Amino acid sequence: MAALKPLTFDHLNAFPGLVHGVFSRAGGYSKDAFSGLNIGLSTGDDPDVVNRNRRRMLSSLDLTRVLFFNQVHGTDIAVIKSEKDAADAAWEGQGGAPSKIFKADAAVTNRKDLGLVIQVADCQAVVLYDPEKEVIANVHSGWRGSVDNILGRCINAMVTQFGCTPANIRAGISPSLGPCCAQFMNYKQEIPKSFWKYKDKDRPYFDFWQISRDQLGAYGVLDEHIETMGLCTRCRTDLFYSFRANKVTGRFAAVIALKNKDE
Repeated sequence: MAALKPLTFDHLNAFPGLVHGVFSRAGGYSKDAFSGLNIGLSTGDDPDVVNRNRRRMLSSLDLTRVLFFNQVHGTDIAVIKSEKDAADAAWEGQGGAPSKIFKADAAVTNRKDLGLVIQVADCQAVVLYDPEKEVIANVHSGWRGSVDNILGRCINAMVTQFGCTPANIRAGISPSLGPCCAQFMNYKQEIPKSFWKYKDKDRPYFDFWQISRDQLGAYGVLDEHIETMGLCTRCRTDLFYSFRANKVTGRFAAVIALKNKDE
């Protein structure tokens, strides 16, 4: 099987101490509706196959441990500062589940050699990096997360918990539902009026890529430090899992990690 080749953000590739990637569905062991590199254990796929996919993903990034989260479309942010928290929650590809799994939709850490993984199938995964403070974050932002401004909350956590300066932070927005496919027929009940300016003039379709850029900008992240991959998951089911398109489907991953400089 060919080596995995995750998508990367150009502006993050400039930092040698950083490892990151957004994995397409290509190159995994899952079959049928989950065909490819499904890393989601809650999808209905064979857990042994999913764990095999996860191990393959780790190996491709030269990582030995990562954190997976219990994502619930909420606003909780896991802040990992201690080695104990990292060790207790780390998935290392061997044996059973870790002793602790954070219920969170975003995570922030300064620990080295610890990957943060967000699983998605239409929602955005947004990776964040402050090269001055050597702090990373990964955010699960679906439409509920956007409405609750989980991106702003995560920037806030980076500032208050690690002393980050927003103008130093780089952000990357993964493939997700694009403005071409983010349809909300009941938007008047689901989406606050303050977001309606992001709606297509004639149709109930929303531009959540721009919403995320604006939310990051409102918290001080410079626009030139934000990169959007601009790939719609519903349009590109050949590359990505899409719940909107297929319902029964897998999850692809966005990963970010700090590496020790002497490695």
